Amino acid sequence: MGTRSGPALFACGSPADSLFEITVNPPGMKILIQSATLLDKQSPFHKKKKNVLINNGRITEIGDKKFAADRVIQAAGMFLTTGWFDLGTYVGDPGHEQREDLTSLSATAASGGFTGLAVLPNTNPPIQSKNGVAYLESGNSDRLVQMHALASVTLNNKGEELTEMIDLHEAGAVGFTDGLKPIWHSDIYLKALQYLQKFNGVLIDHPEDVWLSMYGQMHEGVNSTRLGLKGIPRIAEELPLGRNIELLNYGGGKAHFSRLSTAKSIDLVRAAQKRGLKVTCDITGYQALLDDSLLADFDTNYKVSPPLREKTDRDALIKGLKDGTIGVISSGHRPHDDESKQLEFDLADFGIVNLQTFAANLVALSEAVPMEDLIDKVTVNPRQVVGLPSPLLEEGQMANLTLLDPKHKWTLDAGTNLSKAKNSPWYGQQVKGRTVAVFNNGKSIIHA
Repeated sequence: MGTRSGPALFACGSPADSLFEITVNPPGMKILIQSATLLDKQSPFHKKKKNVLINNGRITEIGDKKFAADRVIQAAGMFLTTGWFDLGTYVGDPGHEQREDLTSLSATAASGGFTGLAVLPNTNPPIQSKNGVAYLESGNSDRLVQMHALASVTLNNKGEELTEMIDLHEAGAVGFTDGLKPIWHSDIYLKALQYLQKFNGVLIDHPEDVWLSMYGQMHEGVNSTRLGLKGIPRIAEELPLGRNIELLNYGGGKAHFSRLSTAKSIDLVRAAQKRGLKVTCDITGYQALLDDSLLADFDTNYKVSPPLREKTDRDALIKGLKDGTIGVISSGHRPHDDESKQLEFDLADFGIVNLQTFAANLVALSEAVPMEDLIDKVTVNPRQVVGLPSPLLEEGQMANLTLLDPKHKWTLDAGTNLSKAKNSPWYGQQVKGRTVAVFNNGKSIIHA
């Protein structure tokens, strides 16, 4: 891959595995990405193998000849895409910095291939003021990973009183959600839809009936019965989702449903889209890959919300990815400290870290869904949901790029993990799929 140069940004590599030392290249360095297959449906070079020259953070040449460069990345067999964007990342900063702060989040996201994040408002205090938005976004001018605020719909995410959404929008918030908490109040949901129409804003919600899911630990089914754990039924998601779709039909506006998990949920969204409603949805990368049978040994790293469902649900999610009903794939990144996960199963918190292993999610999903379609769901589509422009893979544009090696095998462990947390079902396991380089905002990170 060429000789490494430039100062180390994050020392995450181990002597046994130097492939994971992350470096930043100095200004003015010419970097040639050689023989990569470009995946960008907006580009005339889509699905073509090309050489791409980056100079001073800008794409200066795309072609077949070997351009002169200070560093060459041999990228045969790799995919070059526009920078990935995650729609709904959790960070504990402020209030729970021991889980993940902005610095560790940026490092983790960059290593995972992301150049942009929409950050959930479930901080302490929540992102519900201009100062909260400013705190998150103030460093963007100097960051490789751009962070965008998803502001709270209701004060303190309690679902009882609307925030000043117009002010928050003017302050820079790109979307509105209560994040990890559902908007349980039907009148609040309707009023939020109507309020957001003043500036064509989008209402983002994970539908959940908290009374039906209360005390639930995993998917309600054969496996929960066998394990003696209270289950979370599918209807806990499907019932409020159906309600919210009807409220959307009644009140108008734009709605995005996040982290859907059941076959019927996808059917409901598909039907709503056919009715012409402005509705989109996402799933987490792991939800279509894992199922509730994996909880047989009570591994809390498989305890997520919504819970891992059954194979029939997984199959439906794959179908939704294929036919375009599911337009976005998110990481579902939710870090926890050891004290929150190393507990009896019913006491452990929900969630996994998944930014660094997200590329492996995509590679696994590509066995069923074309990679070019998956890339749309992590680049163009999530940005469209929140009204952000999509970067372009063309000459003259600032480089906002992710280079993916779909065949590279690696292990997430103490030597490679950049998150403050390690609550991953893949921790200590070998996975296939790794981002090799990320470019954005005049900066670059290359795995040596």
